[in-house]
Amino acid sequence: MKISRREAIKLSLAGGGVLLSPFGFPSIAAAQLSPQIPRFQLPFRVPPVLKPQRSDDTTDYYEITIQKSAIEILPGLKTEIWGYNGISPGPTIRQRGGKRSEGGRFSKVRFINQLDKDAQGRPINHVIHLHGMASLPQYDGYAIDYIPPQYFKDYIYPNDRAATLWYHDHTLDLTSRNVYMGLAGMYIVEDDYELNLPLPKGEYDVPLIIQDKRLASDGSLIFNDNNQRSLYGDVILVNGVPWPQMQVANRKYRFRILNASASRNYRLVLSQKPEAQTSGERLIVIGSDGGLLASPVELVAPLQGLQIGMAERYDVVIDFSKYPIGSQLYLRNVASGTVDNDVRTHTIMRFDVVRQEPDDSIIPNQLRPVDSLTDKPIARTRNFRFERNNGQWKINNLTWDSKRVDANPQPGDVEIWELVNPGSGWIHPVHIHLVDLQLLDRNGLPPRPYERGWKDVFLVGEFETVRVIAQFRSRDNRDIKGKFMMHCHNLVHEDHAMMTQFEIGQGGPDPVTTAPALPISQLTTL
Repeated sequence: MKISRREAIKLSLAGGGVLLSPFGFPSIAAAQLSPQIPRFQLPFRVPPVLKPQRSDDTTDYYEITIQKSAIEILPGLKTEIWGYNGISPGPTIRQRGGKRSEGGRFSKVRFINQLDKDAQGRPINHVIHLHGMASLPQYDGYAIDYIPPQYFKDYIYPNDRAATLWYHDHTLDLTSRNVYMGLAGMYIVEDDYELNLPLPKGEYDVPLIIQDKRLASDGSLIFNDNNQRSLYGDVILVNGVPWPQMQVANRKYRFRILNASASRNYRLVLSQKPEAQTSGERLIVIGSDGGLLASPVELVAPLQGLQIGMAERYDVVIDFSKYPIGSQLYLRNVASGTVDNDVRTHTIMRFDVVRQEPDDSIIPNQLRPVDSLTDKPIARTRNFRFERNNGQWKINNLTWDSKRVDANPQPGDVEIWELVNPGSGWIHPVHIHLVDLQLLDRNGLPPRPYERGWKDVFLVGEFETVRVIAQFRSRDNRDIKGKFMMHCHNLVHEDHAMMTQFEIGQGGPDPVTTAPALPISQLTTL
């Protein structure tokens, strides 16, 4: 006898038992916690940097295999993950970008799907989205442009500007599952301009990929999307390590922070105490989704924190020279919007100041000019409402339909888009593919100072209207035609149809048929 998902959840809550979710995960009553493990005991680690298979005059060639593996998240237990090259997060790609005349390079990245089948015997299709890249439609990760198991696809990326990006799964209806299982990694583009600034570099330029998970007593991942609403874990991972401790020198570090959680919003502060805020600790924000800000923004605890929604990226500098050797500092999450209120999620990691090192880095008063789009003629304004009704997540009262286009800006047009959340109970981090945008206002009020750069994700709060402006071409002034997606980056909302598409111009390359995945039997040398 078949039972509905709603009935299954009711039975699970009533009996306190374990049932299989539609994704094949154990679905456990929300009150059950992951096994308790000591915090701040495991060493911090940095994902490995992927080296190109080869390079020519214009392009670097990379290869990544998507595969299952068993790793240790809880001490002494093995957890099955799906990873890029078998690790989670995947390897970091650090690429030289910018103008070709100044050393900017293309990337060609081959992804080979070796995932086979899920727990229910279904093939695990995969889609690659390099989030923040101005990719052509056939390389952007359109949600039905599948790489089936035993297939591969080569993606070409222009690296048109310096920014902290990330690559992740984007499979229709299954993105939350696939990313939760581990399919995410960082992609960093640098150019001459940024490299010539005296910011922290090398080992002092560090990715921080934050995710939350829920694990069973045997170490397996638990997928509980709260009846298609949101997915919250109670173990905080940084670069795949639960509550790590990082040994640092008494100098400045640059941290590239990515919120890769499915549904959790964070508000980050630095503190000298693990369970409380202390006064005067500083985070200095120097970059957002689309690259460096015009000038640094200093956030001083406890009154000021860094709000970072799902899929947002912020680059921050922490100056540990202000603390004596032997000091311990904590990166804390003081967001009020989490639903499980588990105190373990309120602290993310610990920094131990253990050594003295010279520091020649400087945070310039001026970082990178951000040219305002408001000086350009505005072609039109569009309105998009993000809401839940009749048990479905919708945009303008419509669900996803690959045959429908809901906006058709022309190449080079400048438009204002109003992103509206008319209700309460939910926030929607709205991601608009292809273009970098600028935030104009929230309910008529100016954006936060650290939101005034280039961005591609906008956190739309309860009863909030966020106005953004974009020019529909790439940042290096390439006109790109074709279909691209916009969606809520609460991945559970996205998977349950809170996604739409726009088309720039007419006659662009089809995102599915132009460069389809090929069988592994047709593999050739990159």
